[in-house]
Amino acid sequence: MEQGHKKIRLIARLDVKDENLVKGIQLEGLRKLGNPNDFARRYYEQGIDELLYIDIVASLYNRNNLSGIVRRTVDEVYIPVCVGGGLRSVEDVRSILSMGADKVAVNTAAVKRPELITEIAKAFGSQCMVLSIQAKRSHTMPSGWEAYYDNGRAHSGYDVVEWAKRGQELGAGEILLTSVDCEGLRDGMDLDLIRAVTGAVTVPVICGGGVGCGDDIVDAAEAGADAVACASVLHYNQETVQELKEEIRAGGVEVRA
Repeated sequence: MEQGHKKIRLIARLDVKDENLVKGIQLEGLRKLGNPNDFARRYYEQGIDELLYIDIVASLYNRNNLSGIVRRTVDEVYIPVCVGGGLRSVEDVRSILSMGADKVAVNTAAVKRPELITEIAKAFGSQCMVLSIQAKRSHTMPSGWEAYYDNGRAHSGYDVVEWAKRGQELGAGEILLTSVDCEGLRDGMDLDLIRAVTGAVTVPVICGGGVGCGDDIVDAAEAGADAVACASVLHYNQETVQELKEEIRAGGVEVRA
């Protein structure tokens, strides 16, 4: 990465279950933290660049239940909002975009029917179609990681790097790459995973899983990340958005003001 030329985007990830913001470790053992709109507003006021909402139980209900939350958020927040969870068709995507979302993150439905990536990109533009990949280390995959779905529980049988490349070819304009192994631990990101995926695709890659401080984001940027999704570090008030951004700048990586 050429430092000074690349700006890292900072994204707050908000996992939602039944109207509550929740957070787990390695996508399990979820704790309720409160009203997601309150958290979204706080991060917006602190200067977050984007918001990412994931309905983590959508696959149980076969639909995304975030429309009310998204509608309230976009009334108060003027930054890009990405929404994922349970989006299975162009119609599902149209519905959530009509509520005010700017783009959608799709995992399960894309694994099951990859053509959906192309259908969404054709209908709304590539910039709207974010391929969400939940990566776990694997001894059987050529790259060393397998893509999972259903909130990190179900094997796809797809090699993460190959799936990322295929997703780009099918029309994904961005990749959301979450390390399930590091998720929620606040102990640093999987830099090998970030290097492997960012080295294989040309579209922007949002990396998540393991952020504990600004230095972790600097490391991710240097490994090739275009954006970093943060959850625990913000939700538990370990750091504010401003503090993270100051640390990132101190580490020599540009970040939006």
